[in-house]
Amino acid sequence: MTSSIELDGPRHAPYGGGKPEHLVVFLHGLGADGNDLIGLAPVLAPLFPDTAFVSPNAPMPCDMAPMGRQWFSLQSRAPEDLYRGAEEARGVLDAFLDSELSRHDLDDSRLALFGFSQGCMMALHTALRRPKPIAGVAGFSGHLVGPERLMAEIKSRPPILLVHGDADEVVPFGALRSAEQTLTAAAVPVEAHPRPGLGHGIDQQGLELAARFLHRVFGKS
Repeated sequence: MTSSIELDGPRHAPYGGGKPEHLVVFLHGLGADGNDLIGLAPVLAPLFPDTAFVSPNAPMPCDMAPMGRQWFSLQSRAPEDLYRGAEEARGVLDAFLDSELSRHDLDDSRLALFGFSQGCMMALHTALRRPKPIAGVAGFSGHLVGPERLMAEIKSRPPILLVHGDADEVVPFGALRSAEQTLTAAAVPVEAHPRPGLGHGIDQQGLELAARFLHRVFGKS
């Protein structure tokens, strides 16, 4: 069970020094840990000098690799098991987000989630069920868990950016359009960007899309 676990992970302070006005939380994929995505912080930080970055380690050791962490097990890909796992992990992630916002004296409107693969699944699953809308979600190479439950469970509709390589060998590329359609039907503002020739990863153009998206949702442009 993850309910009693407190998340933590590497942090990157605002580039400009001083108190942060915004917070970006990176959510890594299966078999990685917080160090995997915090490396993007020095790239993004000069563009967002008043923003703090944190990349928590997922709550469980990976059960499909000798190292790394996982948000929930993917040994079973049955839809009900994916939903159950994401729902259990949502509680501990929500608690972490609330704690980080309190740490910086920020409200949900100053928070963005940046998720990759399983971290994208968690970003979508969690953000749409928080009582107050966050600033936005940038999701890469993931999919929407439990789409048939969304209309009954959705509590907020933050803007969402989805980016997915059409040569993804891990998460099927069709997950991009499926998520886009479900989110659109639920009146969630979403933009979906296929990346031709890209496998399971984040490329430079995808990162540039995320930077522009964050500028917009943080009210920078």
